[in-house]
Amino acid sequence: MRWNPDPPYSMRNAAGSVVGLHVELVALTLERIGCRPIWVELPWARALVELQAGRLDILPGALRRPERESYAFWVEQHVTVPNRLYVAAARQPGLSSVRRLRDLPAMRLGVQLGVVYGPEYAERLGDAAFRASLTQTSSRQSLWQMLDRGRVDGVLASEASARWELAELGLADRILPTGVVLSSEAAQVMFSRRSVDVALVQRYREAAEQLEANGTLARIAVRYLGR
Repeated sequence: MRWNPDPPYSMRNAAGSVVGLHVELVALTLERIGCRPIWVELPWARALVELQAGRLDILPGALRRPERESYAFWVEQHVTVPNRLYVAAARQPGLSSVRRLRDLPAMRLGVQLGVVYGPEYAERLGDAAFRASLTQTSSRQSLWQMLDRGRVDGVLASEASARWELAELGLADRILPTGVVLSSEAAQVMFSRRSVDVALVQRYREAAEQLEANGTLARIAVRYLGR
């Protein structure tokens, strides 16, 4: 299973253990079907390649997209955290009426390699001019620093990740969310079609549904998301 420093979804605690919302949910679900995770640290874009090749079995936190159907099975997590545009505090008031990417003025946007933030973002990737406006890195922390230094004009990120990371970096007052929401759909867990059979995926799905029904999923979400 893939993990990467991506609080509150996956991270190391003070004792060096891998923890986080996705980590705990997947580990508990696997435990119910008699399995245990082996953690592999990978950036997102590389994790997609490894899953497609069958060298990675499980990749949580993905938005379902047509181009991923050929190499992945899917299980819903039912934890919804919007992806949103973040900008420097001084710029936020000027964007107060904007709700869509296509309505933004020309901006240099910082994004993570391989991440699809929602349907509109996926559609805009077909526009060469939009792609040219993107600064892509594997590290979101570096994107926050680039935004703070004016090297990009905005960063796309999960609300939960942004809240956590901006507080840790001391940037919560200098970088603020806008009304531009890229996606409010729930992330899902991807399973490699090359290395995981459909019967195991179904067992995992049933175990995940049990954790939702008995309130375990909600309790974990409250602990990491504060709601």
